[in-house]
Amino acid sequence: MLSRLILSTPSRLIAARLAATTATRAAAAVAVTAATTAPRRRWIQTLDFGGSKEVVYERSDVPPAKMTEILGKDTLAVIGYGTQGRAQSLNARDNGLKVIVGVRRGGHSWDLALKDGWIADKTLFDIDSACAKGSIIMNLLSDAGQKAAWPAMKKHITKGKTLYFSHGFGVVFADQTGIVPPKDVDVILAAPKGSGTTVRNLFLEGRGINSSIAVYQNVSGKAKDRAIAMGIAIGSGYLYETTFKKEVYSDLTGERGILMGAIQGAFQAQYEVLRAKGHSPSEAFNETVEEATQSLYPLIGAHGLDYMFANCSTTAQRGALDWAPKFHKATKPVFEALYAAVESGEETRRTLDCNSRDDYRVGLEKELAVIRGSEMWRAGETVRKLRPENQK
Repeated sequence: MLSRLILSTPSRLIAARLAATTATRAAAAVAVTAATTAPRRRWIQTLDFGGSKEVVYERSDVPPAKMTEILGKDTLAVIGYGTQGRAQSLNARDNGLKVIVGVRRGGHSWDLALKDGWIADKTLFDIDSACAKGSIIMNLLSDAGQKAAWPAMKKHITKGKTLYFSHGFGVVFADQTGIVPPKDVDVILAAPKGSGTTVRNLFLEGRGINSSIAVYQNVSGKAKDRAIAMGIAIGSGYLYETTFKKEVYSDLTGERGILMGAIQGAFQAQYEVLRAKGHSPSEAFNETVEEATQSLYPLIGAHGLDYMFANCSTTAQRGALDWAPKFHKATKPVFEALYAAVESGEETRRTLDCNSRDDYRVGLEKELAVIRGSEMWRAGETVRKLRPENQK
């Protein structure tokens, strides 16, 4: 204890960083070891998903020897170091593959990559150089960023290379983005179903996120095997097949719908009704958000919705079963309108327009500040501090 107390502030920061780095590397080693020692299963499995048969691929289907066989001679050039670029590059590196990163030299992402152990002009390059050096070009820039960077990138997408995405946006909506891959390269996709932060954290825990895979062009005849291997290399636990078009349609619908947009809208609506009827902020937040995220949603994630219902009171069960059809009837037309807007390209046009503006981040922060500054989420900040694990 005394040794910690007498450390100067800089020394404490350095010690903390060293401890964090050591812990991260140790966790990565454990994760890779877990994958190495996992029992080998057959290459293809067909499982029943609610009555429909689907092919899935698991991490044990691509052990290190198989991954090396498929990807060992490649240089993975990760273009972009946002949440996905950072997570996927680190996971692939920890899985023993040759990885380089391409970002704007001297920018925030460049500095972050240096802190993560990438070495300037050895494993960290500007985008142009990284694209030239890579054999698998992993385009993980934002959708708007991909549109802006494509004119400079496409000259490096040469015969024999593989063009990789984690979102079908740029290719499917080529009429808006201008991203048309050359005809003589493989074009594949591995799309984690979650944020890059989750992709990395689950990998370090020895687990793995669910991801979809797709093949847009199969020039080599081996594109599917490479998509599967890449999906596992970036930290996926299991993979399911889709197409570029289905991936982007479902992804955009989910983000605007139940995963993000709808949940904020529903939370806000219920909170406002409770507050209008005289309930305190703490009560309204607990009954709207805290109980959902801390008690009920984890049960759904672990065992399904019926399990969650079965583990609530009979009063809660009855009310939920009675009101669920009413919410279904009320919200389905909204989801249908949302899907139509995605399918027509309306949503992508708005995304590219808003996210390509020079003041995008300033505007985004203003919008997020409205949410953050609302009474509901300010109440939530206090509620979260009261959780026992957050007590000091």
